[in-house]
Amino acid sequence: MKKTLATSIMARLGVAGAIASATLFALPAAAQDTRLSLADRVSRLEQQSQQQAGTTSLVNQVNDLQQQLAQLQGQIEELQHQNQQLQDSQKAQYADLDSRLGRMEKGGAPQGQSPAAAATASNPSAPSAAPPGAQPASAGAAPVHADADQQAAYDAAFKSLRAGDYVSASRGFRDFLVKYPDSPLAPNAYYWLGESYYVTMNYPVAIEAFQRLVKQYPQSDKVSDGLLKVGYCQIELKQQDAAVATLKQVTAKYPGTKAAGLAQERLRRLQRQTAN
Repeated sequence: MKKTLATSIMARLGVAGAIASATLFALPAAAQDTRLSLADRVSRLEQQSQQQAGTTSLVNQVNDLQQQLAQLQGQIEELQHQNQQLQDSQKAQYADLDSRLGRMEKGGAPQGQSPAAAATASNPSAPSAAPPGAQPASAGAAPVHADADQQAAYDAAFKSLRAGDYVSASRGFRDFLVKYPDSPLAPNAYYWLGESYYVTMNYPVAIEAFQRLVKQYPQSDKVSDGLLKVGYCQIELKQQDAAVATLKQVTAKYPGTKAAGLAQERLRRLQRQTAN
């Protein structure tokens, strides 16, 4: 019996030892599994962090794009507004030119215009009248009447102007002035040359033509209108101070003329715009 009991005890001890041994060998594997589990969790956290950072970056990019889009929309609206202003200005210029040409075709004199100017209006190719004793501003004596060649060249350019072919009109008047600088039609040619540039919004070149008229032919009936158009061009070129000075000069030098009335009206509009 003692031998049987001893055998049983030994067997139990062997089982316990085996269990202990198995436990000892199993601990490192469990620890390794725990380390792997922590590494996975850290990796997942890093991935989540990167994803969140990527999402934040995308959100910031979207916000930046939205701001840029809003700025572009604002710029587009401003350009559309400027384009509308240019179209309105061009329509007004065409209407003004059509009105002038219509008065010429009808032969009527604008309000406040002298009889001599009315004669010029009824016949645009007629030379502008000057006071008795006045000398031509251009070098050399101008003939009393334009010869047939001068008249034909002038009429061709004016016909293009009346037809709305402003490129051909400007070319025709330029060629006329180069070929016949001393013609009695030169003041009118300079004026209509300026008009052909003005209605196509080529304001710097238009100013040059109108200023040539004002400086070279101070006695011409076209000078008041030419000086008025200098002021108009300066307004379009955003030269407000110069425009105001020019328009005031028109009202002071040519009181009672239609040019003076138009200059006063434009001055009032400029004052209202400045006040706003």
